[in-house]
Amino acid sequence: MTPWGRILAGVVATVIVGVSGCTVGPDYVFPTEPTPAAWSSPVTKGLTETASVVPSWWAAFNDAELDSLIQRAARSNLDLRVSEARLRQARAVRAMGVAEFWPTIDSTDSAARQKQSQNQPLIGSLPLPADFPFEYSVYNAGFDASWEIDLFGAKRRALEASTAEWQGAIEARNNVMVSLLAEVARNYIELRGSQHRLAIARQDLTLQDDALALTRDRFHGGVATELDVTRAAAVLAGVQAAIPPLEAEMRASIVRIAVLNGQQPGDQVAELTPSRPIPPTPPEIPIGLPSDLLRRRPDVRQAERQLAAETARIGVAKAEWFPKLSLTGDVGVESVHLGNWFQPNSLFWSIGPSLQWRALDFGRVRAEVQAQTAVQEAALATYEKVVLTSLQEAEIALVAYAQEQNHHAALTEQVAQSRRSLVMANGLYTKGRVNFLDVLDAQRSLIQADDQLAQSDQAVSIDLIALYKALGGGWETLTTSLETASTKAP
Repeated sequence: MTPWGRILAGVVATVIVGVSGCTVGPDYVFPTEPTPAAWSSPVTKGLTETASVVPSWWAAFNDAELDSLIQRAARSNLDLRVSEARLRQARAVRAMGVAEFWPTIDSTDSAARQKQSQNQPLIGSLPLPADFPFEYSVYNAGFDASWEIDLFGAKRRALEASTAEWQGAIEARNNVMVSLLAEVARNYIELRGSQHRLAIARQDLTLQDDALALTRDRFHGGVATELDVTRAAAVLAGVQAAIPPLEAEMRASIVRIAVLNGQQPGDQVAELTPSRPIPPTPPEIPIGLPSDLLRRRPDVRQAERQLAAETARIGVAKAEWFPKLSLTGDVGVESVHLGNWFQPNSLFWSIGPSLQWRALDFGRVRAEVQAQTAVQEAALATYEKVVLTSLQEAEIALVAYAQEQNHHAALTEQVAQSRRSLVMANGLYTKGRVNFLDVLDAQRSLIQADDQLAQSDQAVSIDLIALYKALGGGWETLTTSLETASTKAP
């Protein structure tokens, strides 16, 4: 066989060995974390397990302003922009892993003017002609190529890890989206709740002001006492004291919403200051089964992808135990004259496989494998914890929402009875059958009941938002366009 034939046969054999090489390290197996077949908390008050969470859950509130705020936040929120940048970084890292499978080719071009010493030992001892060229130019151009064959799967495991990291970055972005949607909706409900409570306080303020004026008239008429007047004034002052904190809460909610939308704190004051009612909760709310959490919650999906990445890195570490096979070569032209640069005699080349094997490392690779195995075990424990935490949050949210509805029903009855009691107290006081203290007590009870009912109106909606967040819904709709671009493998 000719030299060229032997070289070609060696190259082919090297490639075949590399392609058919084994992949060291454990193969990833999706963890089968057990989940309950049903919720431990009673599923009542409009909740149903028959269907999964509606992706656009905020639309169930039927509030156009909330829909608009959600859409703007999904476009402009800064935390979301950070997660998008990290996702692009993960995609680029994966693209680097793909590129590792291909050879690298470097181009080297040079032109140099050189002069040799006339007194060096070898040349100085030879009889050279007088015109011997001790000074000359050298022109060089060529390509160097190197291709490391993935003999034991180190590159394949590295690509597997970077792919899982990229997929985990997608879930991290989705998790930011879930939190963002919940924060925007929660602050919006708090805003409307503060406005509702403020309206009640101002209405009560008018009533208490009228009651104080009436009491003063009755005092001047000799029907009421000065004690009745001071008590009425104290109730009025109490209502007045409740207004500034509510105004502060209202303004704080507006500022938080603006920042969530990536705007200056005061940019949405004019838009959100006009009062609107608290959006009512839908009559029926699908929540699905506990097993749905593993498919829907982005934090669970992200933890699972991190576990896959750390499992693959064990193979990357183990591959260091084995030899590395590379195919290297270079080709180019070199001459002292540009005129004969491209002549056959100016050509040089070399090609051939090389094998590198670490002979002694004093247990370093073994320690790296042990360290990465520990990292993988920690990732598994983290995944199991995230699953348990997700179930915990969902169960707590279910209980909170159901019990707040019970609380709301009781408060509704309390308000009705308090209003009836006040009417009766006023009638009896006018007839002189009860003293003014009874009227004030009835007024205080109604004011407190009205405020508590307004807080419960707000709490029911906020608890529902917390339930939606715990169930992991919402990211599917607003990330569809982003998902199309992000899940396309580089």
